[in-house]
Amino acid sequence: MKQKTFFLVWLFSAATPLFAQEQKTWTLNDCLEYALEKNIQLQQNILTMQETEIDVKKAKAELFPSLSFTTGHNLINRPYQENSNTVSGTEIISSDNKNTYNGNYSLNAQWTLWNGGKRLNNIKQQKTNLKIAELSIAETENMLQEEIAKLFIQILYADESVAINKNTLEVSEATYARGKELFTEGSISKADLAQLEAQISNDKYQVVYAESSLRNYKLQLKQLLELEGTEEMNLALPKVNEEQVVRLLPAQEDVYQTALSTRPEIQSSKYSIENAKLNIASAKSGYMPTISLSASTSSTTNSASTNNWAQQMKYGWNNMIGINLSIPIFDNRQNKSNLQKARIQYSNSQLELTNKQKELYSTIQSLWLDALNAQQQYLAANDKLKSCTTSFDMVNEQFTLGMKNTVELLTEKNNLLSAQQQQVQAKYMAILNRTLLNFYAGQKIEL
Repeated sequence: MKQKTFFLVWLFSAATPLFAQEQKTWTLNDCLEYALEKNIQLQQNILTMQETEIDVKKAKAELFPSLSFTTGHNLINRPYQENSNTVSGTEIISSDNKNTYNGNYSLNAQWTLWNGGKRLNNIKQQKTNLKIAELSIAETENMLQEEIAKLFIQILYADESVAINKNTLEVSEATYARGKELFTEGSISKADLAQLEAQISNDKYQVVYAESSLRNYKLQLKQLLELEGTEEMNLALPKVNEEQVVRLLPAQEDVYQTALSTRPEIQSSKYSIENAKLNIASAKSGYMPTISLSASTSSTTNSASTNNWAQQMKYGWNNMIGINLSIPIFDNRQNKSNLQKARIQYSNSQLELTNKQKELYSTIQSLWLDALNAQQQYLAANDKLKSCTTSFDMVNEQFTLGMKNTVELLTEKNNLLSAQQQQVQAKYMAILNRTLLNFYAGQKIEL
């Protein structure tokens, strides 16, 4: 029984590394969710938003009075004075002691009753800043999703390019094998056979280059996700059908109008204009008087007094309440400068919104045109691929029969490879631009 138990424990411990080494397969949605959770820039934006939340609480707290306690303790030495008279609270103390100690205790309150509405405007500004900080997070999320989608679709394109080049290499190897038979029969020359062999080397290079591009795109995606380790990402690559490529595009104007109401960069610019208006109001409040209320209660003690500490605190206790009015008269142009700068900032924020709207329209227009062109190129490339495939099959068959030479065969083969690459490029350009268009229209990124 012990031997059986030991065997099971050993079997489990030996199998554990195999399970631990199982690599995760990443879908596009996995990449998006991971980036939104782990991205450093996004986390920094969240911390900035949390700081802004603190600023809102601080601005609200400025509406309430402040309260502070102060105390001071002094040791006084009069080396050449035989006696001294000291006022402590309500009594005059005479002392011939050269060293005396006194203490002061005070509780102070200060409350700004009115300062031209500056505090209320500050609260509104901080709330607007909080909304801008939240929108900054949304902007970063959008940027991450767009970059991940671009890389993921580039990986799809590179993966299919690898498959095309491998298939081309297989055709070249089969052609070379047939070429050796024809050379043995005397149907082609040694130079023709050398060309076929050189074509294999060239196709091998193209396979290596395509695989290198695929690894590079995967590395870029891994770096964007900030994944550690040297292992290559294992991705679940979906199959894209023709219906997805040629599907009808949404109307430009519809996408633009939706984006205007949903894109965070546009909403952030609108809040910046609102903030600039509040800044003008705050600058105007600098011309207004400030009314504040102050109050205090205090007492003093002195070591030279014949009264004890409690009696001194009692008899020295005094209370004060007062109201203060401050009217700005001449401030070295400070308020005027602040108001002028606030108005300039308001104009600048309006121009910034207009610029963001133009950039958004230009982006959507470019995506739409690129998607439409890619769809048309894809359809044309399909026709070209069909004719090139037919032509190559015919020439390859004639070459096998010794009716076509090597140059004619390789020309048709290169034409076929070019048509395949053009079709794949147009295919994924259409998918990419359509995916981004849908994202600007408020849809989720998906393939």
